[in-house]
Amino acid sequence: MSNLTDPRPPLPEWILNAYDVLATHATDVDSDKDTQSITRDNAINILLTTDELSLEPEDADYVLRRLLGRGYLYEVNDELRVTEPMDY
Repeated sequence: MSNLTDPRPPLPEWILNAYDVLATHATDVDSDKDTQSITRDNAINILLTTDELSLEPEDADYVLRRLLGRGYLYEVNDELRVTEPMDY
């Protein structure tokens, strides 16, 4: 999801790794099989308990803020939607 016109530096690899973990745990939205979502609480829980990452609660919250701010995720009510659904 790199944007060549974005003057901001790319996201750190550990945040992109967290995005990959979240995307693998997101499920299809009932009405749209091209949209995947995960609740915020579930996302935090996954980030804190997965063996692939070693994060503190503040880190998990920071990851979500950065992914939302960069458009990797967007929020609808209490759900975080993945902007580029992954096929797993």
